[in-house]
Amino acid sequence: QVQLVESGGGLVQPGGSLRLSCAASGMGFSINTMGWYRQAPGKQRELVALITRGANTNYADSVKGRFTISRDNAKNTVYLQMNSLKPEDTAVYYCHAATNYWGRGTRVTVSS
Repeated sequence: QVQLVESGGGLVQPGGSLRLSCAASGMGFSINTMGWYRQAPGKQRELVALITRGANTNYADSVKGRFTISRDNAKNTVYLQMNSLKPEDTAVYYCHAATNYWGRGTRVTVSS
């Protein structure tokens, strides 16, 4: 069974940092494009960052320059390093693996 398990969310002050992790099992990790999405209350789910099997990346304009997505294929894990966090980054963050696999989400709250 394919499983994606996120961790690393929590409460952080504006300007702070968090690193999210997504541990994947049950798939050929190195061949999959993976990504992080987020959904804030009352808003649609949006793409935050993507990473291909070759480690090419793409970012939403709202996080470009602040967030970094990476992957460790040997550990079957994808990371999202989030720096300079803003209150508008508050959301539940979901790990995704192509084509149709989702984690259960980890909550990030940016507040003083």
